[in-house]
Amino acid sequence: MYDRLQTLLFILIISYLCVACQSQKSIKPISVPTVQLNPETVPVTSPIVREVLDNAIAQTKITNSYDPAYVAIPYPGGDVPMTTGVCTDVIIRAFRQVKVDLQQEVHEDMRQNFAAYPKDWNLTNTDPNIDHRRVPNLMVFFERKGKSLPVTSNADNYQPGDVVTWNLGGGESHIGIVSNVRSPSGRFAIVHNIGAGTKLEDVLFNWKIIGHYRYF
Repeated sequence: MYDRLQTLLFILIISYLCVACQSQKSIKPISVPTVQLNPETVPVTSPIVREVLDNAIAQTKITNSYDPAYVAIPYPGGDVPMTTGVCTDVIIRAFRQVKVDLQQEVHEDMRQNFAAYPKDWNLTNTDPNIDHRRVPNLMVFFERKGKSLPVTSNADNYQPGDVVTWNLGGGESHIGIVSNVRSPSGRFAIVHNIGAGTKLEDVLFNWKIIGHYRYF
């Protein structure tokens, strides 16, 4: 019965993925079955990375929904309600824990280097309400800051605090952060929000990895 339920969960289709987790098209992402992690928490030596991960994991108890709506937010330090958000908000909130405001950082870099960023949304100017909440923009920002690492199929290369981006297919992209919680597979679980709120799940290789970054 459990296997059947897990299979059914795996094939459930979630409605609209947000503008933050896409490049151009809107497709319906596949939900990830919830699996008991039986976690093994690995100590993190870097105080900064530990704070980032503590915040990201804490979001799993607060952010219980997903809302792709465009929202006007304050600048800098703007956010949508903590109970909701999209995939990029997981990263933005965790980084703010250590005083890195990606809203401000991305906006300032885009304002000075607008041509370096994707043109997927046919914009002619920056928009601090949404620019930092789009996966392709974060990818360019991390690359421009020299934070890129090789994309490999070796799980050991993805360490706690690393940011990972995926291609979900159909023009959709996704982002999450590597936790310090090991799943039974031996891989570190990922903190991400793909449609049902922020979750801690063993999904590193569920989709094609297109970006790997180590900011701290």
